[in-house]
Amino acid sequence: MSSLEEQIKELEDELTKTPYNKATSKHIGRIKAKIARFRDEAVNRAMKAGGGGEGYQVKKSGDATAVLVGFPSTGKSTLLNKLTGTASAVAAYAFTTLTVVPGALEHKGAKIQLLDIPGLIAGAAMGKGRGKEVIAVVRGADIIIILVDVFNERHFDVLLKELYDAGIRINVPKPDITIKKSSHGGVRLNAVGTLDLDIEEVRSILSESKVMNADILIRGNATQDDFIDAVQGNRVYIPAFIAVNKVDLVDKARYQEIERDLTGRFGSAPIMISAAAGYHTEELKDAIYDCLGFMRVYLKPVGEDADLEEPLIIRKNSTVEDVCNKLHREFVQKFRYGRIWGTSVKHPGQRIGLTHRLIDGDILSIVVER
Repeated sequence: MSSLEEQIKELEDELTKTPYNKATSKHIGRIKAKIARFRDEAVNRAMKAGGGGEGYQVKKSGDATAVLVGFPSTGKSTLLNKLTGTASAVAAYAFTTLTVVPGALEHKGAKIQLLDIPGLIAGAAMGKGRGKEVIAVVRGADIIIILVDVFNERHFDVLLKELYDAGIRINVPKPDITIKKSSHGGVRLNAVGTLDLDIEEVRSILSESKVMNADILIRGNATQDDFIDAVQGNRVYIPAFIAVNKVDLVDKARYQEIERDLTGRFGSAPIMISAAAGYHTEELKDAIYDCLGFMRVYLKPVGEDADLEEPLIIRKNSTVEDVCNKLHREFVQKFRYGRIWGTSVKHPGQRIGLTHRLIDGDILSIVVER
């Protein structure tokens, strides 16, 4: 019997040869769903196989966690050292980093945990080259910095495929899809807004997971791939950007060629850096900060002036409850109400609850039970 990897390859070949049109959409949906199921089985098998993993469990700290993802010897350790001062081993051969090395980057008031992980290689999602441990760390990060070196920028395509195969979706919002399985009634599809998927495609995809009865609600548009991801239910959605290292070792023409190429294929410009020379490392810090979507909230103790010198750094779309949890767990348990001065409320000092969403620059006062 063919291995899972061989079956996936056969299905991918069939998918490539099948032209997409309305008549083939149902068949294509079934193939894609089967590939996703087989791939998840292969990844799960790899994750469970063998021992190891010591040193890969890193406790999260700071305001957010960023992870450096790249092939071996792209300069991840040198970059970590430059950005954080962490003593991560550096050498001119592959797999210098054998465990996850954490460092702390402080920038614009934010404390960012930066992780240097062993290099990814082709097949990492299936467990090759410490892939199972490395992928687990990447899935838990808040952002991904895809690092390629100036001589191997084509590694970018391999890295994107490995992340995708491992269920990591970068720079896309999570589709708003609800699937409620039932015991009878068949498949019922409801949509809010225009939807390209039809009921037959949905039924075909669900049948691969042996789901014959379900109520489906899709808000906004969704592709077959979006729906398959929702059925699998184990995808993570993480922002990312590209950094190209060692750019001081090529001429201006090659520099510009790589920059144009990656911009066209990724959809946004890479950060061109030299970790060893310190070139554009400050711009890289700004990119990390911006990609994490931080905002500042100023705390005002009851009956006192607000502390406008040292804001609390939180992520965009955070609620008052998120702030309370960050300050101390008891703040949620004893919370009575809060007051806001800022653009997230209609009038200064407005009384709000735990679910209130904050906006950058808000001043927050929290009242708790004594």
